[in-house]
Amino acid sequence: MKISNLISLTFIIIAIILFWSLKEIVIQIFASIILAMALCSLTGKIEKLLSIPRFLALTITITSLILLLIIFILIVVPQFTNEFQQLITDLPSAAREIWELLQSLVREFSTIIYGSNIDPKLEKGILEKVIFSMPDSATLANGVTDSLSKIVGLASNLGVGIIQLLFILSVSLMITVQPNSYREVFILLIPSFYRRRARSILIMCGSALTNWMFGVLISSSFVALLAAIGLYILGIKLVFANAIIAGLLNVIPNVGPTISTIFPMSIAFLDSPWKSVAVLGMYIIIQNIESYLITPSIMQKQVKLLPGLALTSQFIFAIIFGPIGLILALPLSVVLQVLIKEILIEDILESKSSYKLT
Repeated sequence: MKISNLISLTFIIIAIILFWSLKEIVIQIFASIILAMALCSLTGKIEKLLSIPRFLALTITITSLILLLIIFILIVVPQFTNEFQQLITDLPSAAREIWELLQSLVREFSTIIYGSNIDPKLEKGILEKVIFSMPDSATLANGVTDSLSKIVGLASNLGVGIIQLLFILSVSLMITVQPNSYREVFILLIPSFYRRRARSILIMCGSALTNWMFGVLISSSFVALLAAIGLYILGIKLVFANAIIAGLLNVIPNVGPTISTIFPMSIAFLDSPWKSVAVLGMYIIIQNIESYLITPSIMQKQVKLLPGLALTSQFIFAIIFGPIGLILALPLSVVLQVLIKEILIEDILESKSSYKLT
């Protein structure tokens, strides 16, 4: 092996080790870039619409977002908090009723198989093996409560979360103020013969991320609105909290919509089992509307993300980066797909002799 190749391999190994040790910071920086892209897009639209300097447009953007955040905290958060607390309180009761229904179904099923004249000893043995060997309703309710307490305990550790959030906000604001300067600093780290091409690829990545963010925002808003209308028609309690949860979890494909159905189905089961089934059917219809009507119509300019790549990226990024990796799996996949298409496929595998990198 040549000395140059050995040195290159050494640097690659060092870079991988360094990346792995700083993976939490890396994912936070990526989150900052996504937020900065959103701020830059809003600033650009305001600058173009009002024909004003960029700094003034940025000031208007940040001021407007702060005012919207204050309104959200004063009006939306208290109602959501109250309903969410009631939702958490009602979950053990819903779990208890579901478990009791399952136990009664098992008893009826054993009666159908063995008949009504079943030997008491045999019936006792079946119940002990099938039912009493399982946790009872009180145990299940306590288990749900303990799990929720652990989740609340994790969420109560706000110190680290606030520091990370401040770091993300600070970096995103610094990038938003001078986006071109930070991009050019990154370009300087790339070999000179490839800088022009790298600049165009970064612009493509930024455009793809911007389109993805606006698409997801509109899509999640539609999901929350449809969920609120459907839950209100069905007469389900805590409509506002469940609708907000459905909209927020819609950002996480596959996993998010599935989790969002647990809360309204549990609350609906307290009223009637058929309502729980109706809620499940309604959420399936909403997700089909979102997948086949809303998303295709509002994301025509978005990078067409392959479903297999999206699902694989969720699994891989969740393992590497944890929960925040699962949340940011799609934007990471959007960037990754652009890089693979432009660099690996077009520049390496299908390189044209007429194409010049410089």
